[in-house]
Amino acid sequence: MNNKEWNTTPYPADILETEKPKNDSKDFSVVLFPGQGIIKVGMIQKYIHFPGVKDLFDITNELLGYNLLKLCLEGPQEKLNRTEFNQVATVISSIAGLEKVREERPNVFNSCIATAGYSVGEISALIFSGVISFEDGIRLASVRGKAMQYASDKLPQGMLSITCTPTTKIHKACEDAIQWAIEKGVENPICRVAVFLSTERKILAGNIETLEYIESHRKEYGLTNLNRLPVSGAFHTVLMEPAVKAVSTALNSITIDEPRCKVYSNYKAEPYKDMKFAKKLICKQMVSPVKWEQCIQRIYNRPQNMSFPRTLDIGSEGRMKTILKMINAKAAHMCIVV
Repeated sequence: MNNKEWNTTPYPADILETEKPKNDSKDFSVVLFPGQGIIKVGMIQKYIHFPGVKDLFDITNELLGYNLLKLCLEGPQEKLNRTEFNQVATVISSIAGLEKVREERPNVFNSCIATAGYSVGEISALIFSGVISFEDGIRLASVRGKAMQYASDKLPQGMLSITCTPTTKIHKACEDAIQWAIEKGVENPICRVAVFLSTERKILAGNIETLEYIESHRKEYGLTNLNRLPVSGAFHTVLMEPAVKAVSTALNSITIDEPRCKVYSNYKAEPYKDMKFAKKLICKQMVSPVKWEQCIQRIYNRPQNMSFPRTLDIGSEGRMKTILKMINAKAAHMCIVV
């Protein structure tokens, strides 16, 4: 299937070009998209009956050369969890969620002033805003997932969620973990903050040996609530360097258009501005920390007496709303889970 209707954006061009409301902030909307690790087998079922969703999957299945809808509906979960499948499944699930929004809350597309996506969710945000086409976004998510799976398989690595306080010694913990790994014979070990999730929550990533060291010495550095993420890669660190070339090559064949609303970059924690640098930012994001807290702070920064815009959490089962609440509880009060 080669449906040209989807060649630029899954929404009619004029639906995002409509003049934005000039009233209070509550008349505006913000759209947030999740990253890898959210989607579970059967989750897509809640969107499948909305008009256009099956067409989206038909296009996706043809582009990928396998039945992603069947994998999303029937699993197995172990296969769906693999980065090479999970990233593209996350993006298509988010775009499918927008079909529900278009059916039930069409004004969101007219009133959206900003969008952001967590990690691979940034591709969803770029599709939504019209920067890249739906088809190109699916191809890009697939290449990104396969390339990051390849990088993850090169050596044992992972990610670790932690809770910290102003007295937590994160930098010291990472330094000591790296030194311990060197003494264990690990060549050029990595351990660093890969995601600035909120003031209290950070996600560390690196060689598996460094994460094991931190888990064993948590009290020494004032770390609590340690949880290993269900991923096999140290995403957003230099351990993803082997994935950059494939993604860069894929981006060379993609047309970049001007966004129809502000799209926030995980890498810079500010909106994409000069779009000739967009491809560079997309690649940089894979090997650099995700500045999610900083993105959220900038999106919702406003005078004390100004109301917050309506926010839509698309396809995360409420996870993005939970994170938003950790950063800005008042903004989260205006968040709707789709």
